[in-house]
Amino acid sequence: MLVFWDQGLAVLATPKTGSTALAAALEPLVALSVLRPPLLKHTTVHRYHRFVGPWLEAASGRDFTVVALMREPRDWLGSWYRFRRRDDVPDSARSTRGLSFDDFVQGYCRTPQPEFAAVGAQSQFLSPRQGRGVDRLFRYENFGDFVGFLEDRLQQRIDLPRVNVSPAAPLALTCATEAALHHHARADFALYRSLAPG
Repeated sequence: MLVFWDQGLAVLATPKTGSTALAAALEPLVALSVLRPPLLKHTTVHRYHRFVGPWLEAASGRDFTVVALMREPRDWLGSWYRFRRRDDVPDSARSTRGLSFDDFVQGYCRTPQPEFAAVGAQSQFLSPRQGRGVDRLFRYENFGDFVGFLEDRLQQRIDLPRVNVSPAAPLALTCATEAALHHHARADFALYRSLAPG
């Protein structure tokens, strides 16, 4: 999560949407940067409005605009799968080494999910339980639109470094697994479809 005090802007760090690169690029401009632990770095919109937002708004005397990115759900899972294939994943139960992407997505669609596929859901991260949600939500594949918004709001050119990039891996799914994913993650797909394509 990144907070820009003078601009009244809070950027939520949806997992697997380039938040590490954003933090690296914008560090000189940020008033508050939460990078670790992951639970705090990836503060959900619900937790933001319950805990962080009221504190910021009480201290500043104004509302903050809350923005975030969302990735196409299948692509988002592909990023998680590739991320957990790395050699430095400390917990073997979370590793996807030795698994196909189809295996990973099948696990994601099971209840309960195996630990290697328990990665949450973007719709849960980005949707409020009640009340206010995200003010502006951008599609990850239109990252340029998001950067343009930030450049306009921050009055600063932004050059993003390539950091935290996961290794390439095949991301094929069988028709049956694809169908199961669209059913299991229907809230994510619906939220994603609701976003302007850019």
